[in-house]
Amino acid sequence: MNIPRMMRAVVLMGHGGLDKLEYHEDIPTPRPGKGEVLIRVGACGVNNTDLNTRTGWYSPNVRTGMTEEIGSRGIDPDTADLGNWDRSSLAFPRIQGAAIAGRIVGVGEGVDVQRIGDRVMVDPVIRDPSAPLREEGVRFVGSECDGGYAEYAAVPVENAFTVNADIPYVELATFPCAFTTAEEMLERARLKAGEVVVITGAAGGVGSANVQLAKRRGCVVIAIAGQGKRSKLLELGADHFIPRETPNMVAEVEKLVGPRGVDVVADVVGGDSITGLLRVLKRGGRYTTGGAIAGPISEVDLRDLIYKDLEMYGIANPVANTTGNLVQYIESGEIKAMVDKTFPLAQLRDAQAEFMKKSHVGKIVIDVDASA
Repeated sequence: MNIPRMMRAVVLMGHGGLDKLEYHEDIPTPRPGKGEVLIRVGACGVNNTDLNTRTGWYSPNVRTGMTEEIGSRGIDPDTADLGNWDRSSLAFPRIQGAAIAGRIVGVGEGVDVQRIGDRVMVDPVIRDPSAPLREEGVRFVGSECDGGYAEYAAVPVENAFTVNADIPYVELATFPCAFTTAEEMLERARLKAGEVVVITGAAGGVGSANVQLAKRRGCVVIAIAGQGKRSKLLELGADHFIPRETPNMVAEVEKLVGPRGVDVVADVVGGDSITGLLRVLKRGGRYTTGGAIAGPISEVDLRDLIYKDLEMYGIANPVANTTGNLVQYIESGEIKAMVDKTFPLAQLRDAQAEFMKKSHVGKIVIDVDASA
C-alpha cells in the first residue's frame, strides 16, 4: 500500500483551552518501529481523558470537576503540577486520541506481515509485562505517545486487537477506553448474576457501557443520569432509572431495594455524591470508580466504609485480557455501539465542545474516514 509521507492530524500544542488543538495537513506519517503496527485510522472516540490531559485537570491542585468553562479555556496556567494521568511530564506537541479503530497497513520489525489488512481496535494501555500486577500500565495512547486524531497511528502489535465483525469504524471506536474501563470496573468489583448495581453517569461513554456490561452479567441495573436520558437508558437495558436531579438519592434507591442495600456501585461521577453512594451499599458491598467528572474531592463517611466492611476500587489501567474479552462480546453481538454524534477530524474542537455539554447518550466519535 502506498502510505503518504505526510498526513492530516490534530495536534495538541500544550495545556490549555480548545485553541491548543491545531489541525494540520503536513504532519509526518509515523513509521512502525520494532514490534509495532501502523494503523490507517478509520475513527477515534472522544473521551474524558482527552479533555483532562489538555486542560491540565489531572493536577492534584485542581479541586473541581470538568466544567464547560474549564474545558474551553483550560486550568489556570499558574496552577502547579499540570501533567497527565499519572502526574508525570507530558511532551508537546502531542496527537491525542485513545480510542482507535482502523486497519493495519504496515508492520515493523518482528511483526508478522499477515497482520496487514486486519480490522482492529486498539487497547490504549501500553504495558510493561515484567511489572507487578496493577503496575503494568506505563504509557497511554494519546498521552505518552501519539494517538488516533490523525490519519495514521503506530502502536505495539499486542495492543491492536483484530475484530471479526462487520461494523463500521465509527461504531468500533466506541469500545476502546470507555468499555475497557467499564469492564474492568465490574470485573474488579466481582459483579455477578442476580446482584443489584447502581450506575452513575449512566448516559456517558463509560456509564452506558456499564449498563450493557452489567446486563450481560444478568444483573439488576439502577441507572442514574439526567432526567432527559431516561427513555434511552431504559431502552438500553436499565431496569430502573433515578434522575440525577433527585434531591434524596439514598431514599430513592431504598424505595427500589429496601434497607438491605445494593451489592455494587459503579461510579464515574464522584464529587458530592460519594457519601450517599456508600450509604446505599449493603454490608460487604463494593464501590468501584473510573472517573470523577463532578469533582475529584469527595467527603467519605468512614463509618460506612469500616462498619459495613466495604471494598473500594479505583480503575485507571485495565489488565491485558480485558480488551480481548470485549472483542468476544462484540463478535458475538452481546454488546452494541452507542454513537450519539460524529464529527470530521478537522472539527475536533467542535466535537470536544459538544462533549463538554454532557447532553449525549453514548459516544461522540471523530470519523477520520469521512474527512479523507
